[in-house]
Amino acid sequence: MPHFAYIGRNAQGARVEGVMESASGAILASHLAESGIIPIQISESAQPTEALGKQLARLMDRQKAGFLDVLLFSRQMHTLMKAGVPIMRALAGLQESAMNRAFAAVIKDLREALDSGRELSQALARNPKVFGPFYVAMIRVGETTGRLEEVFLRLFHHLEFQKFMKDQVKAALRYPMFVMLAMAIALVIINLFVIPAFAKVFKNLNTELPLMTRVLIGFSDFTLAWWPAILLGLAAAVVGFRSFVGTAEGRRTWDRLKLKIPVAGKIIRKATLARFARSFALALKSGVPIVQSLSLVGQVVENEFVSRKLEDMRMGVERGESVLRTAIASAIFTPVVLQMVMVGEESGSLDDMMEEIADMYQREVEYELKTLSSQIEPIMILILGVLVLILALGVFLPMWDLGKAMIK
Repeated sequence: MPHFAYIGRNAQGARVEGVMESASGAILASHLAESGIIPIQISESAQPTEALGKQLARLMDRQKAGFLDVLLFSRQMHTLMKAGVPIMRALAGLQESAMNRAFAAVIKDLREALDSGRELSQALARNPKVFGPFYVAMIRVGETTGRLEEVFLRLFHHLEFQKFMKDQVKAALRYPMFVMLAMAIALVIINLFVIPAFAKVFKNLNTELPLMTRVLIGFSDFTLAWWPAILLGLAAAVVGFRSFVGTAEGRRTWDRLKLKIPVAGKIIRKATLARFARSFALALKSGVPIVQSLSLVGQVVENEFVSRKLEDMRMGVERGESVLRTAIASAIFTPVVLQMVMVGEESGSLDDMMEEIADMYQREVEYELKTLSSQIEPIMILILGVLVLILALGVFLPMWDLGKAMIK
């Protein structure tokens, strides 16, 4: 569609100008009048290339808008709508006060879409990098039921909970990853600098070295001689892993393996199921049917393995099975959770039970994090002890043999 540049006056008499796409100038004038702007001049834009450039720049900006921007946007929209501020004026105020220029561009795009006659959910759907399918679906439900203000508040609490769980999981994985990285660096230093120094001394003994010492020296020599190939192999492994995870089947396999990692795996599982339960409860409370809710929630859990299980649950419910039966078949819930699902389904309060399940999983994640150090430390101490034993045997056994020979 062609672009038109317009100049007009708003209800306060202030000058308003801009560029919009429209089928004709008459249709644009009608849209402007409906939005409270009296058009003074409308002319077809003579710079389509510039308009395209602005669209490309805006598209790049959208990719930089982050999760926190959407979180604050949801809370601010609820507050403004609760105060009775019209949605167009609320968006204009948020655009002016936005600290993130990228998100300000997104809000500007929302205003232009609403000006052209689109609904808010349709305007949000134009920015899939910022507003996901679940967010758009919830807004559409709010528009249909007339409870948009309430939906914005629920989305704010939902996103806040998601952020909390992500931060908790990151905190859970940070300590073991740091310890493993420190141990890897120590091994590299020992192989490159420590063992070669001892190897020079041992070669002058002119005696057969113990097996452990020969293994350590051989591994050190191999590392020194083939370190470019080792680095190249590690880089190829990283690229291969990223390519494998980039496929649908690879991502599902990796997400399934993450749930089986010792200690950290159960925290990831509980955090993922907490996000599912909270999202499912929000969808049900907002009036979304169970089948559609399961489909939407599968896009929120950020785990392809669990998402496939939820898709199987959706298909089962669509065939007429109960939520409890499909949950049992999924084999990802504990007996306590299944019992709560049964009670919620029989009493007609499945949404409340899902909130209880989310709270329960959240408490369990917090408890697991508090006891994480006590769970990981024995494993790390055992691994470190084995490494020290190997190094000690490899380094000190030849010295022990040398000492015995000198005594004799």
